Amino acid sequence: MTLEERQKRIEEHLLKVEFASLEELSELVDASVSTVRRDVSLMESRGMVCRTHGGARLANPKTDEYTFSTRDTHHQAQKEAIGRACAGLIPANQTVIIDAGTTCYHVAVQLEAKSPHIITNSLPVANHFSSSSRMEVVVTGGVIYPKLGVLVGPLAVEAFSKLRAEVAILSCGGVTEEGVTNSHGLLIEIQRAMINAARRVILCVDSSKFGRQSISKLCDLDVIDVVVTDPAAPESFLNLLRERKIHVVLATDEAVDAPLTLDNLPLPEVEAPLEEPSQRSYFEDVPVHQL
Repeated sequence: MTLEERQKRIEEHLLKVEFASLEELSELVDASVSTVRRDVSLMESRGMVCRTHGGARLANPKTDEYTFSTRDTHHQAQKEAIGRACAGLIPANQTVIIDAGTTCYHVAVQLEAKSPHIITNSLPVANHFSSSSRMEVVVTGGVIYPKLGVLVGPLAVEAFSKLRAEVAILSCGGVTEEGVTNSHGLLIEIQRAMINAARRVILCVDSSKFGRQSISKLCDLDVIDVVVTDPAAPESFLNLLRERKIHVVLATDEAVDAPLTLDNLPLPEVEAPLEEPSQRSYFEDVPVHQL
């Protein structure tokens, strides 16, 4: 592949995802990281891209598709319902990891009454609680992407590797039988660190995400404990999730009026009987997920 071909492919990829790591671009153009770094430097000198710590982003995006405020208007009613239903699952005073997706933001807004300890790389979530005297919020370090409202990069990944939580609440770009995918390689690294830091994983997705496949794979379906979605999700896929022992919560009006709790959901099968199940939290009986 020639220099011009590599740069064209890099630019086309960034038009789709806005930013990417050098490793991701290296795989894309089948070249070494050092070669891609030189390509990116040359593209930056021409005003095509901006270099970041360990990656590159588009200098002048031609669309606001990835802007947080724009994405938050997509399927907004469903996201708000999902946020209420998911927040209803979380017991009070839990340590909760909140992903940077717009659906997860709606979960965070609904969690305030539960007084959780929140860990997040989402600037909108951090800003929402910045004046709250009853919330403890840990914000990771990392590189700021203002349009996405997210902190990314090695510092953010390292922060999650040193923290532990009862539950991680994630969103994604798509869900298929092959697993959960997302559109940004840098987000994938952080989400994997979130999964490893949490005892349970809740995936919050509106129905439009089922059957869609984004660029990078995050994890297999079996890593997810609970999926919260809206009633328009395809029943065949919901049945597939249930067959794989993944709890499915539909964010209907009834679920909002009579909030669910994790204690109301059946516990997963275990080899030995649980002692005093009525006294235990839903989280306490589940091993840490590893990818």
